Amino acid sequence: MRETGSLAQAARDVLLCGDARGKAALAREVAAKWRAGSLEADGAVAMPERPNRPEKPELLLPRDMPRRSFKGERGRIALLHSIAHIELNAIDLAFDMAGRFQQPDLPRSFFDDWIGVGDDEARHFTMLDERLAAFGACYGDLPAHDGLWQAAEETAHDLLARLAVVPMVLEARGLDVTPAMIERLTRAGDKASADVLDTIYTEEQRHVAAGAHWFHHVCTARGIEPRQTFHALVKQHFRGALKPPFNAQARSSAGLEPDFYEPLAG
Repeated sequence: MRETGSLAQAARDVLLCGDARGKAALAREVAAKWRAGSLEADGAVAMPERPNRPEKPELLLPRDMPRRSFKGERGRIALLHSIAHIELNAIDLAFDMAGRFQQPDLPRSFFDDWIGVGDDEARHFTMLDERLAAFGACYGDLPAHDGLWQAAEETAHDLLARLAVVPMVLEARGLDVTPAMIERLTRAGDKASADVLDTIYTEEQRHVAAGAHWFHHVCTARGIEPRQTFHALVKQHFRGALKPPFNAQARSSAGLEPDFYEPLAG
């Protein structure tokens, strides 16, 4: 009989890894073990309140971040660094989802999805880190904001709130803004970086779709109406209004219809 380890413990280990490249490598290793059947969702391990982070980058409040121009090579480095920071946080968000919300009524496919998301985010970070290296830079060279994990802290108590705010608001925002970034990099002649962002854009649509799918699943299980519930949770747990313009085509492909997000627009 094959011995299995704890998925929650493995997810906790990912969050507690304080080295950026090490976190990405460990995330991919845990994903491979899950797919191989070497881990099981036992819900026996408490997740940390915050993930460990490397000494650099310096983490600032969003309001304290320096204004940057994304023109020229230095601008492309700043752009790639900011996205790499988002992807590093996304690794922790995905593994926290899989480790924290191990409810007995959730099927294995729930964990398949979020471990898969975490695996994607780790690969995205690695690709971005390699592009930074091609410019003679690395993750940690520039300051980054510390606002991303606030969404996890704000929704640690409720799976529905986490699904609403993280994949259905924050990741959906990526669908709105990434095409313009790809176009900017393409115009600058940086096809390699544009290709990385195109991969991220394509795969993030699956991540948003996973969030929408499981949000509806949990709403059905709880006997509550999804759209009104989404509106209430976002108003309660997300700071500020959603920012148009929206990428309606990509959002619809991911299962997010306009009547979900347009009423929340600023």
